[in-house]
Amino acid sequence: MTYAGRDYDRTRAIIDSRVSPKGVDLNYLVIDNPDEIFRRMLHHEEFDASELSLSSYMLARSKGRTSLMAIPVFPSRIFRHGYIFCNSDAGIREPRDLIGKKIGISEWQQTAGVWMRGMLQHEYDIPLSEIRWVRQREERQEFPGISNFTIDQLPKGSDINAMLISGEIDASMGAAIPRAIQERSPKLKRLFPDYQNLEVDYYKKTNLFPIMHTIVIRESLLRINPWISESLITAFSEAKEIAYQTIRTSGDKVSYVWAKSLLDEQYQVLGKDPYPYTLAQNRKTLETLMQYQVEQGILSEPMKLEEIFVDSSRST
Repeated sequence: MTYAGRDYDRTRAIIDSRVSPKGVDLNYLVIDNPDEIFRRMLHHEEFDASELSLSSYMLARSKGRTSLMAIPVFPSRIFRHGYIFCNSDAGIREPRDLIGKKIGISEWQQTAGVWMRGMLQHEYDIPLSEIRWVRQREERQEFPGISNFTIDQLPKGSDINAMLISGEIDASMGAAIPRAIQERSPKLKRLFPDYQNLEVDYYKKTNLFPIMHTIVIRESLLRINPWISESLITAFSEAKEIAYQTIRTSGDKVSYVWAKSLLDEQYQVLGKDPYPYTLAQNRKTLETLMQYQVEQGILSEPMKLEEIFVDSSRST
C-alpha cells in the first residue's frame, strides 16, 4: 500500500519502519504540503490511503463524490485561537470588532477556517453573515450552500498576507502563521494575544480539541481486505505511543529548557492521550465540526459517523 502523509512525531515510527501495519507492506510517502496531498487524493485518488482534510472528506462523502472511507485516526489537531490575525491599524481590539470588517481566508471549506468561524459564532456571538470574506483560492470542491455569506474571490496569484500587511483587508485566518507575525512586524497582531490561556479555558468549557485531518483508505481495498483498517489503526496507535514515550523520557535530550513543565501542564488539561484514535472518544468533536459545516453552508445536513468511518471494535 502507498500512503501519503506529513512527518509527525506521532507517525515517525511508521515512517522509519519501527512499526509496520500487520499484513501490509506500507510505502509511507512524506509530503509536507497537505494541500497537495488533499487535491491529489480527492480528485484522482492517487494513493491507496492518505491523510485528508476532515472538512473536505465530510463534504465529499455528503455529495457521494468519493470512494474513500476514513478510519478514526486523526494525525493533526490544533487549537486555533492563535491563528486569527489583524492589521494593527484596523481598529480591531476584541472579537466583536470583526463585524463589518474584511477578512481573508484560503478557502471556505478549509477545516481550520470552519473551526475558527464556528468558535467566533458560538463563543463570541459573531454573526458570520455580517463579515465580508475574501477568498484567496478556489475551493477544492464546489458546494452550493454559501450564498448566505458575502465571499469575494480574489484574482489568481493574490496574497492575503500581503493584503493584510498593506491594510487592503482588516484580518485573516488560516492554517498557517504569517511570516510577518514570526518576524514581529508592527503591522500585524493576533486577535487573541493570550491565546494559550484562552485555548485552555475553551477546552475546559467545551471539551473540544479541534481535529484538522483524518486518514482515508480506498473502499475498493477495504472490500477485498477489510482487516486493513484495523491493521492501520493499530499501527498508528503504536507509533503514537512510541512518540509519547519519547517525549516522557527525553529529559535533557530536548533543547527546550522548560519542556518537562510544559508537558506536565498539558497532562493536567488534556490528559496523557490528547490524540485518541477511537470514534467514541472523538464523537463530540466530529459532530461539532459537522454542525459548524451545516451552519456555514458546507453540508446540507449532518451525517451519521458510522457511515463515514470504519466501524470496528476499536472505533465504536
